[in-house]
Amino acid sequence: MSPPSAPAESHDGGAWRPRVGYLGPEGTFTEEALLASAEPGGVRPAALGTIYDTVLALARGELDWAVVPIENSLEGSVSVTLDLLATEDAGIEIVGEALLSVRHSLIACGDVELREIQTVLTHPQVPGQCERFLRGELGHARVLAASSTAEAVRIVTAQGRSEQAALGTRLAAEIYGGTVIRDAVQDRDDNETRFVWLARTDQSAPADEAARTIHGRPPLRSSGGEQERGDWKTSLVFWGAGAERSGWLVRCLNEFGRRGINLTKIESRPKRERMGSYMFFVDLQGRVDEPAVVHALAGLREICEQARVLGSYRAARACAAPAIPPPGADAAAGDASPERHDSPAPPLHSGAGDG
Repeated sequence: MSPPSAPAESHDGGAWRPRVGYLGPEGTFTEEALLASAEPGGVRPAALGTIYDTVLALARGELDWAVVPIENSLEGSVSVTLDLLATEDAGIEIVGEALLSVRHSLIACGDVELREIQTVLTHPQVPGQCERFLRGELGHARVLAASSTAEAVRIVTAQGRSEQAALGTRLAAEIYGGTVIRDAVQDRDDNETRFVWLARTDQSAPADEAARTIHGRPPLRSSGGEQERGDWKTSLVFWGAGAERSGWLVRCLNEFGRRGINLTKIESRPKRERMGSYMFFVDLQGRVDEPAVVHALAGLREICEQARVLGSYRAARACAAPAIPPPGADAAAGDASPERHDSPAPPLHSGAGDG
């Protein structure tokens, strides 16, 4: 199921608001990241079934922006997001990012004791973030995978079985009528997930004047003034036929090192061609148009078969999850509230991501 073909709408003569896709259904960490990082009341969230569906809808022009998870501080990178960004014909670029402090809650259909719980549903990335709690207090329960944390909460509350619980967000518990049995069960309080804002690289895609004005500038909350130049970061992917030769990767990285460019991340992923064929993802400090970065990219392209910029954008500061509105507040807020979705979330099917 895809969103309607028109990316953004204005309602009742109000201001134009862009449609921003995210991994649904309502109540996922991705929705929390979207609502916490977007301008209040400035977007129309649209829930999609998987990260793949979200990026594809953006590429087709059915969304103005998309927000997807890319990395967790405990569990590492979200591989499906990296693979989609590396696809040459996707026409997608990173234009912003958000860091969300992640708090996992144990949620049930009612007030139940831990000893009653026999099954815990959650997203596959979550158990590794809550291992001490699961082993120490729920060692008797089996952990089963759901397509997102919000879907896990929805299933548990819909089925109403006291022996089932879910690991998810307090937002999902509020939306689906669940009871929080235990809050903040993650292993570390500094657990964070990094999300990226995506846009189409085709700048001519938006049809109306409002869309053309905002395209290229994600509707992120204001930081209270211009950030320092050092807050810019650039993401790249590169690979090459010489990667199997000794010293090839060192030569690539030296293009940055000898120019004083700090690399904040480097990671390899299979290129899905043959065993031993890899692509390398790099995040660096600096803008893509800074002279040192320009020269480093030129040198890298002389060594590599492919070296592409995935995006150049402001580095994020950690953001808190959005406040949960009291019952009935949604109806009063109407279309002005960023929590209002312009279409129901589609049914979920399997898909990776820190949802």
